[in-house]
Amino acid sequence: MSTIKTKDGTEIFYKDWGSGKTVVFSHGWPLDADAWDSQMLFLVQKGFRVIAHDRRGHGRSGQPAQGNDMNTYADDLAAVMDALDVKDAMLVGHSTGGGEVAHYIGRHGTGRVSKAVLIGAVPPLMLKTEGNPGGVPKDVFDGIRTGVASDRSQFYKDLAIPFFGYNRDGAKQSQGVIDSFWAQGMLGGIVGQYACIREFSEVDYTEDLKKIDVPTLILHGDDDQIVPIDTAGRMSAKIVSNATLKVYPGGAHGMCVVEADKVNADLLEFASK
Repeated sequence: MSTIKTKDGTEIFYKDWGSGKTVVFSHGWPLDADAWDSQMLFLVQKGFRVIAHDRRGHGRSGQPAQGNDMNTYADDLAAVMDALDVKDAMLVGHSTGGGEVAHYIGRHGTGRVSKAVLIGAVPPLMLKTEGNPGGVPKDVFDGIRTGVASDRSQFYKDLAIPFFGYNRDGAKQSQGVIDSFWAQGMLGGIVGQYACIREFSEVDYTEDLKKIDVPTLILHGDDDQIVPIDTAGRMSAKIVSNATLKVYPGGAHGMCVVEADKVNADLLEFASK
């Protein structure tokens, strides 16, 4: 397996395929780089270099008890990009990975970045607070913590249903997609995944979004049951200075899988500009 070792000794697994313009992907919770299979296969066949890593505590990367926070996640992404000497990359983040992309830019700048894409991403802030009255109540995230701590295997099987919009009328459910979601989730470690809940729910990425100074595409489904568009995508589009918001009518959170052809076409168009 291809890995790099971070400054605290954690091994981070990554995939690095192809050559040409570079696209770097950051996955959502509780998944790993395999969540990007459709996008990476499509873009490498279109002549791009595609890179994706497994976040620490997830997938095939190390599972340390320390460093399961967004500062370290962003630094791990920087370590991967530095080790692979990535230049002029389009950074793409889904869900929690969108927070990672935003925080990477906020923390490390855009010296290696030419564009950014946020897909169903958690910024600016998921949690309902006095300053963010349209956010999601804390008890929702406490429920996620309870599900992970008590029986994460069953929790991930259950979570896949709204994640991909399979509970909507007319949705064509794929057992394979559900099984893949579960398998990716169970490959990660419970300590890191539990800690990551705070990072996608309680961290405020507003200041990071303000620092994004490259063209940014925001893709979000208006039926996202995991990261509501009004809390996230529409708010981010108002904060990022050079952002374009594209709404997927009826789109679910797992749009990179259930609407892969559409997402792939949008990524290709944006990357080719």
